[in-house]
Amino acid sequence: MSAVQCFGKKKMAAEPLANHLQTATAVAHVTPGRGLVRLNGSPISLVEPAMLRYKVYEPILVLGPEKLANLDIRLRVKGGGHVSQLYALRQAIAKGVVAFYAKNEDAASALELKKTLIAYDRTLLVADPRRMEPKKFGGRGARARRQKSYR
Repeated sequence: MSAVQCFGKKKMAAEPLANHLQTATAVAHVTPGRGLVRLNGSPISLVEPAMLRYKVYEPILVLGPEKLANLDIRLRVKGGGHVSQLYALRQAIAKGVVAFYAKNEDAASALELKKTLIAYDRTLLVADPRRMEPKKFGGRGARARRQKSYR
Protein backbone atom coordinates (compact mmCIF):
# COMPACT_ATOMS: atom_id res chain seq x y z
CA MET A 1 0.00 0.00 0.00
CA SER A 2 1.24 3.46 -0.79
CA ALA A 3 0.83 6.87 0.77
CA VAL A 4 -1.77 9.40 -0.33
CA GLN A 5 -1.18 13.12 -0.16
CA CYS A 6 -4.23 15.38 0.01
CA PHE A 7 -4.45 19.14 0.10
CA GLY A 8 -7.20 20.86 2.08
CA LYS A 9 -7.34 24.48 1.10
CA LYS A 10 -9.57 26.87 2.95
CA LYS A 11 -10.49 29.73 0.64
CA MET A 12 -7.03 29.92 -0.91
CA ALA A 13 -6.20 33.27 -2.50
CA ALA A 14 -6.11 33.24 -6.31
CA GLU A 15 -3.00 35.44 -6.45
CA PRO A 16 -0.62 36.43 -3.63
CA LEU A 17 -2.07 39.81 -2.69
CA ALA A 18 -2.33 41.21 0.81
CA ASN A 19 -5.53 41.23 2.88
CA HIS A 20 -7.38 38.30 1.30
CA LEU A 21 -10.11 36.24 2.90
CA GLN A 22 -8.72 33.23 4.78
CA THR A 23 -5.68 31.78 3.06
CA ALA A 24 -4.71 28.81 5.25
CA THR A 25 -3.37 25.71 3.49
CA ALA A 26 -3.26 22.26 5.10
CA VAL A 27 -1.61 19.14 3.67
CA ALA A 28 -2.46 15.63 4.91
CA HIS A 29 -0.21 12.61 4.26
CA VAL A 30 -2.22 9.44 4.87
CA THR A 31 -0.21 6.21 5.12
CA PRO A 32 -0.86 2.72 6.48
CA GLY A 33 0.16 2.63 10.13
CA ARG A 34 -0.99 2.45 13.75
CA GLY A 35 -3.64 5.18 13.94
CA LEU A 36 -1.40 8.17 14.75
CA VAL A 37 -2.54 11.68 13.86
CA ARG A 38 0.17 14.33 14.07
CA LEU A 39 0.05 18.05 13.29
CA ASN A 40 3.39 19.69 12.39
CA GLY A 41 5.14 16.85 14.24
CA SER A 42 3.17 17.08 17.50
CA PRO A 43 0.05 15.15 18.60
CA ILE A 44 -3.29 16.49 17.39
CA SER A 45 -4.52 16.68 21.00
CA LEU A 46 -2.37 19.80 21.48
CA VAL A 47 -4.27 21.87 18.87
CA GLU A 48 -4.97 25.41 20.03
CA PRO A 49 -7.38 27.09 20.66
CA ALA A 50 -8.86 24.35 22.83
CA MET A 51 -12.43 25.54 22.18
CA LEU A 52 -12.11 24.66 18.49
CA ARG A 53 -10.15 21.41 18.96
CA TYR A 54 -13.27 19.33 18.28
CA LYS A 55 -13.60 20.97 14.86
CA VAL A 56 -10.38 19.16 13.90
CA TYR A 57 -11.64 15.95 15.55
CA GLU A 58 -14.95 16.03 13.60
CA PRO A 59 -13.90 13.97 10.55
CA ILE A 60 -12.18 11.44 12.83
CA LEU A 61 -15.22 11.11 15.09
CA VAL A 62 -17.70 10.96 12.18
CA LEU A 63 -15.79 8.22 10.34
CA GLY A 64 -15.21 6.24 13.52
CA PRO A 65 -12.04 4.86 15.06
CA GLU A 66 -12.32 1.49 13.26
CA LYS A 67 -11.82 3.18 9.85
CA LEU A 68 -8.73 5.07 11.02
CA ALA A 69 -7.16 2.44 13.30
CA ASN A 70 -4.73 1.28 10.61
CA LEU A 71 -3.91 4.73 9.14
CA ASP A 72 -1.29 7.29 10.09
CA ILE A 73 -2.14 10.90 9.23
CA ARG A 74 0.60 13.53 9.18
CA LEU A 75 -0.65 17.10 8.83
CA ARG A 76 1.08 20.35 7.91
CA VAL A 77 -0.64 23.72 7.99
CA LYS A 78 0.48 27.26 7.22
CA GLY A 79 -0.98 30.66 6.45
CA GLY A 80 -4.24 32.24 7.57
CA GLY A 81 -5.42 32.62 11.15
CA HIS A 82 -6.24 30.14 13.92
CA VAL A 83 -9.80 29.36 12.86
CA SER A 84 -8.97 29.25 9.17
CA GLN A 85 -6.14 26.77 9.85
CA LEU A 86 -8.46 24.50 11.85
CA TYR A 87 -11.07 24.42 9.08
CA ALA A 88 -8.33 23.68 6.52
CA LEU A 89 -7.08 20.82 8.73
CA ARG A 90 -10.48 19.18 9.07
CA GLN A 91 -10.99 19.36 5.31
CA ALA A 92 -7.53 17.91 4.63
CA ILE A 93 -8.15 14.98 7.01
CA ALA A 94 -11.50 14.16 5.42
CA LYS A 95 -10.21 14.44 1.84
CA GLY A 96 -7.06 12.47 2.65
CA VAL A 97 -8.90 9.52 4.20
CA VAL A 98 -11.38 9.36 1.31
CA ALA A 99 -8.52 9.50 -1.23
CA PHE A 100 -6.63 6.77 0.63
CA TYR A 101 -9.64 4.45 0.63
CA ALA A 102 -10.30 5.19 -3.05
CA LYS A 103 -6.71 4.37 -4.01
CA ASN A 104 -5.87 1.44 -1.70
CA GLU A 105 -9.23 -0.11 -0.78
CA ASP A 106 -12.27 -0.41 -3.03
CA ALA A 107 -14.22 2.47 -4.54
CA ALA A 108 -17.44 1.41 -2.79
CA SER A 109 -15.97 2.00 0.68
CA ALA A 110 -14.62 5.39 -0.44
CA LEU A 111 -18.07 6.34 -1.74
CA GLU A 112 -19.62 5.24 1.55
CA LEU A 113 -17.14 7.40 3.51
CA LYS A 114 -17.86 10.33 1.21
CA LYS A 115 -21.62 10.02 1.72
CA THR A 116 -21.15 9.82 5.50
CA LEU A 117 -19.01 12.97 5.57
CA ILE A 118 -21.31 14.96 3.26
CA ALA A 119 -24.36 13.95 5.29
CA TYR A 120 -22.66 15.33 8.41
CA ASP A 121 -21.17 18.52 6.95
CA ARG A 122 -20.62 19.33 3.27
CA THR A 123 -17.67 21.66 3.99
CA LEU A 124 -15.60 18.65 5.07
CA LEU A 125 -15.12 17.74 1.38
CA VAL A 126 -16.17 20.85 -0.58
CA ALA A 127 -14.13 24.07 -0.26
CA ASP A 128 -15.72 27.49 0.13
CA PRO A 129 -15.04 29.32 -3.17
CA ARG A 130 -15.59 32.87 -1.86
CA ARG A 131 -12.72 35.34 -2.20
CA MET A 132 -12.19 38.90 -1.13
CA GLU A 133 -12.95 41.32 -3.94
CA PRO A 134 -10.17 43.83 -4.65
CA LYS A 135 -10.64 47.49 -3.78
CA LYS A 136 -11.35 49.85 -6.66
CA PHE A 137 -10.72 53.59 -7.07
CA GLY A 138 -13.34 56.15 -6.10
CA GLY A 139 -14.25 54.62 -2.74
CA ARG A 140 -13.07 52.97 0.44
CA GLY A 141 -13.73 49.37 -0.57
CA ALA A 142 -14.68 46.99 -3.34
CA ARG A 143 -18.23 48.31 -3.76
CA ALA A 144 -18.55 51.35 -1.47
CA ARG A 145 -18.33 54.69 -3.34
CA ARG A 146 -17.88 58.22 -2.15
CA GLN A 147 -21.16 60.00 -1.45
CA LYS A 148 -22.33 62.28 -4.23
CA SER A 149 -23.46 65.82 -3.40
CA TYR A 150 -25.23 68.27 -5.73
CA ARG A 151 -24.74 71.34 -3.52
